[in-house]
Amino acid sequence: MKEKQRCPWAYGASPLYIPYHDREWGVPVRDDRGQFEFLTLESAQAGLSWATILNRREGYRKAFAGFDPEKVARFDGKKIEALLLDPGIIRNRLKVNAAVNNARRFLEVQGEFGTFCKYIWSFVGGRPKVNRWEELRQLPASSKESDALSADLKKRGFKFTGTTIVYAHMQAAGLVNDHLVSCFRHRECARL
Repeated sequence: MKEKQRCPWAYGASPLYIPYHDREWGVPVRDDRGQFEFLTLESAQAGLSWATILNRREGYRKAFAGFDPEKVARFDGKKIEALLLDPGIIRNRLKVNAAVNNARRFLEVQGEFGTFCKYIWSFVGGRPKVNRWEELRQLPASSKESDALSADLKKRGFKFTGTTIVYAHMQAAGLVNDHLVSCFRHRECARL
């Protein structure tokens, strides 16, 4: 039996890459908790490999209250200090503080738009942008949509939301389908 053809990066540094690629990456996330999870993880990933974050994902789920933005928004200084001792996450003070700050900003966006999903999906017209890349080198690090979303998030007070981080979030959360056209997931995600 012929093995499915995947994006080359799926065969990367972690055994978690293939299941992540096959089940999650590029799948449209239309629930707020899922959006908050990817936003938190992508922000934590800045300057690190995605394998580092995937290997700590369960630690993040535990430390950040199952990615419940209402609970994370209530984290105080004592809780932040405890998180900085937790080996299950990236113990970077700026990134931990950013996650708590971003939870508070996330709730503000929910208050303004009804849901965070309604807000974020508006940057791609409510539907995933389906690209048709043939080689990994064609994938951009950012786009006009990620530039606009990043600028708006920063204006709203979000941290660790530069355009490259935001583009990675858009890829992960399915706002953009950047599976190569040769990958079996390209067509599957394009139908979602």
